[in-house]
Amino acid sequence: GGGGGGGGGGGMGATVFVQPLDLVKNRMQLSGAGAKGREYRTSLHALGSILRHEGLRGIYTGYGPPRTPPATTLHLQILGSSLETPWDPPLNLSSLHVLGSLASYSQSKQFLLDSGHFRDDILCHFCASMISGLVTTAASMPVDIVKTRIQNMRTIDGKPEYRNGLDVLIKVVRYEGFFSLWKGFTPYYARLGPHTVLTFIFLEQMNKWYQRLFLSA
Repeated sequence: GGGGGGGGGGGMGATVFVQPLDLVKNRMQLSGAGAKGREYRTSLHALGSILRHEGLRGIYTGYGPPRTPPATTLHLQILGSSLETPWDPPLNLSSLHVLGSLASYSQSKQFLLDSGHFRDDILCHFCASMISGLVTTAASMPVDIVKTRIQNMRTIDGKPEYRNGLDVLIKVVRYEGFFSLWKGFTPYYARLGPHTVLTFIFLEQMNKWYQRLFLSA
């Protein structure tokens, strides 16, 4: 009972923290879409604007579940052709997070150890996982903005706003600029960074305990 209550409370606390970050990220990614001008200059400007115009409740209700545009369902192929079946990206964001964080953490840790300024301790693991979070965020965001734009696109004259994921990328770069692919970077990293840090510090400690208990005997 106590464990379930603690887990539920922890999950609720995480939602209270993560939901505003998700909302700001999504609003940033949708800012400047279509013909409208960019609504938000920075993530802090977006957060302040939402609070000012929608109140505290807007932070927790503003985005809502992904919408499927009328008269069309979606299948996002990052380099594919048409949008015909429900959203099911072949390049899954979760897989990208896992692969990106594992590869970048290993490389970052080795780089820090080779520099001679770090030992294989918790400080090294913390710094390597923070770098890993940055790399993973940078790699994931273009895919994430494609997902956000596809899920929120309009139908114009009976045609969907975007043909496929590649079309989203091309239009964002052409009309909003190359670095618009990373709009919402700060809230995305604020959510992903701590998760990456806790994951790798935990894994390193587990690995250390395993070696101490089973391999040193």
